[in-house]
Amino acid sequence: MFLTEFFGFFSLSAFASWGFLMAFFFNVFVFSLDIKRNTTLLLSSFIMMLSYTASDYFFTWLSIENSLYLDWALYDYATVIALLSVYLLLKKTTPSFMYILIGLIVNSLLSLCMYLDMYVNNNREPWFLWDLYTFSVNIIDLIMIVILIVDRDLLGLHKLKNKLLNYFKSNDTHKVT
Repeated sequence: MFLTEFFGFFSLSAFASWGFLMAFFFNVFVFSLDIKRNTTLLLSSFIMMLSYTASDYFFTWLSIENSLYLDWALYDYATVIALLSVYLLLKKTTPSFMYILIGLIVNSLLSLCMYLDMYVNNNREPWFLWDLYTFSVNIIDLIMIVILIVDRDLLGLHKLKNKLLNYFKSNDTHKVT
């Protein structure tokens, strides 16, 4: 819990909201200058900005009960559904799309684990999961912000995906013959 003790929950969530807002403004800027006319990237950054702004601490009064981790997981799932809806509508994707989906799914799974640990198991003692959650969620948020701005395969996930697909395709053809 070092990050939250050092920065506090509010400043970390405000930083992520601010980062997605800046990524959206950057994509609006390059879209309006006709540098990069990618509607999918613009809509993805808009959806991420809306999601993180709506799930920020300013809007905890919308919560049914006082369990932020469950709320954050639900916001992440709603964001994944919104992003997939845009993809199904436009039938186009960007290099950042897979990073955002993976990041949101990992964040939501970690949030669910924290919810189960704190509200179902009633654990109040910090342990490894709490530190893993704090570091992972904030690093994943930062990676998603950067990816929305640069729109490149920085970590090589697309290369890995293509290698795995080629590997499985080559094994399928060997089994048929």
